[in-house]
Amino acid sequence: MVRALEEEKEHLRAKLGQFKGMFDGIRQTKSLVIETNGGPSTPNDRLSKSQATSPLPDPNDQQQEQPAPPAADIERAEPSRPPPNDAPAPQPRGPPSDLDMMKEKFAKLLLGEDMSGGGKGVSSALALSNAITNLAASAFGEQKRLEPMAPDTKARWKKEIDWLLSVTDHIVEFVPSKQKAKDGSNMEIMITRQRTDLHMNVPALKKLDGMLLDCLDNFKDQNEFYYEKGPSNNEKWWIPTPKVPPNGLSEVTRKWLQYQKDSVNQVLKAAMAINAQVLTEMEIPESYIEALPKNGRASLGDAMYKSITDDFFDPDVFLQSVDLSSEHKILDLKNKIEASVVIWERKMNAKDNKSAWGSAVSMEKREIIEDRAETILLILKHRFPGIPQSDLDINKIQYNSNVGHAILESYSRIIESLAFTVLSRIDDVMLIDSQARGGDQVTEEDSKTTLLDFMGWEPDTKKDDADADAHADTPPPIKPTTIITNKRFLDKLETLSGLKSPSSRH
Repeated sequence: MVRALEEEKEHLRAKLGQFKGMFDGIRQTKSLVIETNGGPSTPNDRLSKSQATSPLPDPNDQQQEQPAPPAADIERAEPSRPPPNDAPAPQPRGPPSDLDMMKEKFAKLLLGEDMSGGGKGVSSALALSNAITNLAASAFGEQKRLEPMAPDTKARWKKEIDWLLSVTDHIVEFVPSKQKAKDGSNMEIMITRQRTDLHMNVPALKKLDGMLLDCLDNFKDQNEFYYEKGPSNNEKWWIPTPKVPPNGLSEVTRKWLQYQKDSVNQVLKAAMAINAQVLTEMEIPESYIEALPKNGRASLGDAMYKSITDDFFDPDVFLQSVDLSSEHKILDLKNKIEASVVIWERKMNAKDNKSAWGSAVSMEKREIIEDRAETILLILKHRFPGIPQSDLDINKIQYNSNVGHAILESYSRIIESLAFTVLSRIDDVMLIDSQARGGDQVTEEDSKTTLLDFMGWEPDTKKDDADADAHADTPPPIKPTTIITNKRFLDKLETLSGLKSPSSRH
């Protein structure tokens, strides 16, 4: 009886040991799965893991021993991780692609130069105008020497100016067109076409741009003149002084330089004509009109008003009577005359003579003095092409909402500015060459292009000198023939208001 009880107790103890081994195996598998997946480990899991790596023998059952897992399983369960302080090194990024640069540029244009996105940016027209101006400033800067552009800068200029000009491809207008139906009948429909002024002027401005770049490339192989290192001692101290051989340039180089000057002169005339026409078509902002005086006499002053309204008016005599010694005084005169022209135009267009803009001056008289004032403005613009923009032009550009006008104005303005700069650098070389040859000293005032040079007029003073020297032995100098590059723009220049000869007015 006692033996039977002891055998049953041993049997129960063996079964209890088997159940305990099975439970430890399940806990070991669960801990390995949790550790492999990187999940959180509880104290029970950590305990089961330690039991799995180093199992303790059961004091009640010495025969049941659980085998330890192989070392390969432990390595797979606990993969090696880098220390937290050893962060991976960032991969070097290459230069941004053209698509990324174009996205960034047009994103800034859409924001209106307001990177905060608060809607306080400028209009789309002004944003495009500023973008073209800033691009030209970064690409050209101030052309201090007659030398080609750097290849990378030239490629960037062509690429980015094409991006900005691509906006004009989507500025269209409706035009009538005929379409043939299936039954053979003709019907008139409206189709879209690029706006006429953009269709004419954008390709022309691109051509003028290319002519300027080609002109700069032509100075690549010249070796007769060079530039000193460091600034010069003249008034333009920031511009290097050109140097020529002791006897001056050769005759071939001198003629070639004159040819380049004539070509750039044609580009300058065409760009000025386009810019003047676009500014004329822009609307005058109300803020500028509200700041004007009530009459032209108050804007000009008594002396200038009397000179312009005199029966016998000569623009050359008028310009000799005013002070044009500095750029500030020239700009001030231009601002006064432009304000007077706006006042006179508003008075002529006013329907109510009793309004504040009414005047007792007759319509014919006002048209005459307005025509004279516009003639003076045109002479100032052509005699001093590098003068800054007037108050009227600045206000027109700032408050302009026409995107097409903004692109044409800014593009033609930068071409005009670059052409004038290249023309000045050529004049600097020709001045040094004249001094080296010991010929007539060409002053800076004589080297400036006047309206008479543009239109081929012969002033009355030259006619008087010709009559006085009719019996002289030496023939009069022959003016060099200019190279016509684009006849369309010269015709456009002649159609602008105030382009008649001053002598033909009386």
